[in-house]
Amino acid sequence: MFYLTKTAGRGFPLSQRRFRHKGSGAAGSRKYNSAKETLGFSAGSGAGSPRDQRSSSAETEQDGSTACGAAGPLLYMAGIARFTAWGFPAAVLATFASIYFLPSPIDPEPFTFEKPPPALVGSLQVNKKLQSGQRIFTGQLKGPESFTADDEGNIYTGTVDGKLWMISGDQLHFITQMGQDMPECGTPEYEPICGRPHGIRMDQDGNLIVVDSYLGLYKVNPRTGEKTLLLSSEKGVDGLPFKFLNGLEISKENLIYFTDSSSKWERRHHKYEVIETNHLGRLLAYDPVTRTGRTVLSGLYMANGIALSPYEDYILIAETSICRIIRYWVSGANAGKKEVFVDNLPGYPDNIRLSNTGLYRVGISTTRFPSFFSPFLDALGPYPFLKRFIAKVTPLSFYSIFLHKHGLFLEINDKGDIVASFHDPDGSVTWAVSDVFEHDGKVYLGNTELPFLVVLQ
Repeated sequence: MFYLTKTAGRGFPLSQRRFRHKGSGAAGSRKYNSAKETLGFSAGSGAGSPRDQRSSSAETEQDGSTACGAAGPLLYMAGIARFTAWGFPAAVLATFASIYFLPSPIDPEPFTFEKPPPALVGSLQVNKKLQSGQRIFTGQLKGPESFTADDEGNIYTGTVDGKLWMISGDQLHFITQMGQDMPECGTPEYEPICGRPHGIRMDQDGNLIVVDSYLGLYKVNPRTGEKTLLLSSEKGVDGLPFKFLNGLEISKENLIYFTDSSSKWERRHHKYEVIETNHLGRLLAYDPVTRTGRTVLSGLYMANGIALSPYEDYILIAETSICRIIRYWVSGANAGKKEVFVDNLPGYPDNIRLSNTGLYRVGISTTRFPSFFSPFLDALGPYPFLKRFIAKVTPLSFYSIFLHKHGLFLEINDKGDIVASFHDPDGSVTWAVSDVFEHDGKVYLGNTELPFLVVLQ
């Protein structure tokens, strides 16, 4: 019989194997020839002997192995080169294409700041005046946005968790919850449920008037916490619901002015409102006698804080997203006229308060300072497609990383000139100033998110 043996280990080519012959005679010869034919060796004279076939096959396979061994790395390297030349750019292009066709959460408009940010010289010279302030109620008040006081010296404020508070001396007293009181209150997702009181004032009858960003305009009894809804956000005014109620002011005639920053974005999405640079804000008024509301002025850029003049012939309105304050005349020869009061501010204005000296104090929520490169939103303003792209790929929480912790508020005279500025250049005491409220020889600095209240003596 015949069987295969190997001259070396397993896996060698057939040409390197040899047959061993067992048996003799015709039968053995026939089996041998049959085996040769089965394995592909020709029995004819032209094919050569098995030894010749093995030699020729071995040489051929050796040459093939050498060629494959040399060509393998070259082919691999050629494949890498082809991927580098075409694969990576194609992958990048596909990624950008997929992002491009994703719907953007914003529909921005182009806006160009006419001037670069003002130089930090003269009245804007950086100082450390705010670093003399003291933090109070740390961990108890988160985002005390706005303030008012009663005749007994008690101060009232609202916080990001939907609560109203009274500050009496060094004591903090809870008044009421604007919405539902839940453990999750204080997080953006639950703001529409828990409420978020923004502007707050005391009316002539000793009641608190509060605009809740989500729920509407309220009257609140500061002693009992009883709430009376004056205008709901769902109903709104003039057929347009409220989306982001913000600033508040009460005239001597008890007429309530307030702002709706946007008819599109809620407070928890206010960063989209700033980036989009739309003009969907309104100045509104509510008459407690007729119990009706009306639109005073529309088409505003993120209408925010407001303040009446000493004679109440005009009202100032902060347009936060474009860093300016406008003046709207409500009485006199200029009634109904709108004009720029101060433009090109060194930051994004929040609330406006009239001080005891007749100057307007403006809290700056985020600074806008000159540097080698233009401020981010200044550079982005003229390019809606870039705004759309950034809004697609950047979570809202990510924007805070780029905010510079520089505390700042401004003092502005009745001509619109910045006459003084108060800084905390490294944010060691406070930053993101929302309100500057003076009471009983002290100045209270509000903020939108920070877990404390700052007092200047």
